[in-house]
Amino acid sequence: MLPSISFSQHDIKTWRRSSSMPPLKGTDLNGREWNLADLKGQSVLLNFWATWCAPCKEEMPTLQTLHELGEADLVLLTVNVRESIPHVQRYARSTGLTLPILPDPKGVIAKAWGIVVYPSTLLIDTTGTPRQFVTGAVDWSGSEALGWLRALRQPAR
Repeated sequence: MLPSISFSQHDIKTWRRSSSMPPLKGTDLNGREWNLADLKGQSVLLNFWATWCAPCKEEMPTLQTLHELGEADLVLLTVNVRESIPHVQRYARSTGLTLPILPDPKGVIAKAWGIVVYPSTLLIDTTGTPRQFVTGAVDWSGSEALGWLRALRQPAR
């Protein structure tokens, strides 16, 4: 018998922070430089997580699946919060994660974005406008989440 994954409840809301997003620049665990401001024209899934967070670990395989599907106009970025880089590198290796992971060992990025619940995910449309904010674990390869991602490609209503 295969183990079943049961996703925790999640909550999705319209992003209601100030009109401008905090900057997000960093180098992922693979050495690639990222700057959120440079990603206009693509939709972005920005996920904040930690290895000490059980719901984060629950949803991470589905984020990896989404990354492996590699849709051309979707950028998936994850920010690992308040953990040492060597610890996150070991975790990524042991679990087979190859998606972009930006380390935030002191929690500076998470604080700037007002993140207090893990996992938290911001969905940003192709104009660089944040549309939705999701808290809690999500099956990112499931039909509900894929619908949210498709909606990012459509003009805001």
